[in-house]
This record gives sequence, C-alpha cells and structure tokens, in this order.
Amino acid sequence: MGEACGPDCACGAPPRDVLSGGRAALPLLGAPRTGGAAPAGRHAIAQARIPAGTFVMGDSSGDENRGDGETPRHTVALEGYAIDATTVTNADFARFVEATGYRTEAETFGFSAVFHLAVSAPDDDIMGPAAGTPWWYGVRGADWAHPGGSRSDLDGLADHPVVHVSWNDAAAYCDWAGRRLPTEAEWEYAARGGLDGAKYPWGDQEPDDGGWRTNIWQGSFPRENTLEDGWLTTAPVRAFAANGYGLFQPVGNVWEWCADWFDPRAYERSAETDPRGPSLGMARVLRGGSYLCHISYCNRYRNSARSSNTPDSSMGNAGFRTVSLRTENA
Repeated sequence: MGEACGPDCACGAPPRDVLSGGRAALPLLGAPRTGGAAPAGRHAIAQARIPAGTFVMGDSSGDENRGDGETPRHTVALEGYAIDATTVTNADFARFVEATGYRTEAETFGFSAVFHLAVSAPDDDIMGPAAGTPWWYGVRGADWAHPGGSRSDLDGLADHPVVHVSWNDAAAYCDWAGRRLPTEAEWEYAARGGLDGAKYPWGDQEPDDGGWRTNIWQGSFPRENTLEDGWLTTAPVRAFAANGYGLFQPVGNVWEWCADWFDPRAYERSAETDPRGPSLGMARVLRGGSYLCHISYCNRYRNSARSSNTPDSSMGNAGFRTVSLRTENA
C-alpha cells in the first residue's frame, strides 16, 4: 500500500482546547446534561462471546509508531467476557438520548471536530482549522445528530457508528445500559479474533489485498479520497466481514474509546492478569484507527495501534463499543 507512517502521524482530532484556539472550552448555558435515570436493559447490540485465555499484547509487525507505547510485547491473561459485535450505532444512541434526555459534550460545549471534507455548516459556524492539523475544523453545531454541522442530519445513517461522543459521553451511555467500556487489553484481545500475533483482525494481509477489508482512506490524504472502499466518512457497522470472534470493524471506520488512561509507558509495568491501565492520566485510550487512516500518514488501523484524547474531546471519527459487567465462563 505504500511507504510506512511517520513517527508523529495520527488521524485523530486534536483535543477540544486546541479546537478552541488554546482557550479553555467552557460549556454553554442551557438544559443540564442528564442520563442514567432510565432503567437499564435497553442495550440491543448483538454480543460476541470472547473466551478466557492468554495472548501476547503489543506490536509484532515492526510497524509501531514511536511514542505510542505499542511495546514491549507482553503476555496478558483475561477471563471470558461479552463485547458488542459492532460499535454503538446512531440508532442505539438515539434510544439512550430519548430515554434520558442526555446532552453530549459536543452539545454542551457547542462545537466539535469535523474533517474538512465532511463539513456541512454555514461559514459563520466554522471556527477555523486546528493548529498543526488544518484538515480538522472546529464546527459550531456539530454533534452526534449533526455529524457535519448544523446543515447535516442522520438521514440514512441509522446503522452507522455514532460519532462526536466524548469518553465521558460513552461512559454515560454505559451507566444507562448497565455496561462498561472495554479495557485496552480486552479490546485488543477481541480485535485479534483468535489470531495471536497478527497485524490485522483478519490476519497479515494488507487491507486492499483481494478487495477492501475495512474503511480507511484511499488516495492522497487529506485532499483526495478515491472512495475505493465506498465511503468518505463512516460506513455501516456491518459493511465489512467480522473477525474470528464475530467483531465487525474493530479497525478502520471509527476510533473506539477504551476505559484506560493513556500512558506511552504503560506496557513496561502492565499487570499480567486483567490489566486495567494507569490509575490516573490526562487522556483516555483510543483504539482501532478510522476512515481517515492512510499508510502515508496514519497507519493505526492495526490490532496493536494506540492513540488517545482528552475525556471531554469529541470528533467525527470516534465512537465506542461496550462490554458486559459480568465475566463469561467461556
């Protein structure tokens, strides 16, 4: 697919304070955020049952990004668990909002990060490009129900992953649904689909080998996407084949929030059994890459790739999936 990614590449959006020009972003006045008051049990996503076992966590391909902390490789043991077969969709999130009246942080802050080719908003709503990543715009009125801005909606996107949800928003959904976010170790074990040491959920073949296997960027990033895989931004959550454990698109499409705080040196002191990551931090882990990943810029559409953002940040290429609260004797 071309040359390897550089050491500082990333396709994730900048933190919320960068989008606001370095000023501390403050929530808008208005209706309070709610959520969690409605009874649990409305989570309707099909489950993939992940068996208890051990695997080697971390990069085995040599394609790690310096500074991300994909090494040292280390053996991890996990109990069995159930994880969503897909990311949470717009339809799923809409049920949560309808039941609770919840307002996301994109709504309370009044803006979110939108990729420049996906903006659908009046000029007055565009806050300008982000420093260092000018393909990301802060857009007023962009949120989960208006992914491109105020002139966009969810027509035809019910089965696409919900985006413009912060880590805090994902945690609020989990509280309502009686679920939790996966740990980083749980996420990687499930993404590997039983193929320990493989580069991708389907094995070591590149994503374009024999037909596109996931939704990433084709063409010249960030100006031209040739749409060889059929999608400019998000794809339906089941648009590509599942891995060996039944997970759809753990890589590509959208980044996925994990429970852990991010630390590039976390693997140097990781627990061998059921690691939970650092006890504190400034940013939460994101996994899986997105529709903006391209080998010339961001090769994080791999099982072991890591990224992060602040818990209040939201963007048009990040969502989440959840796991059950109880372990599975599988």
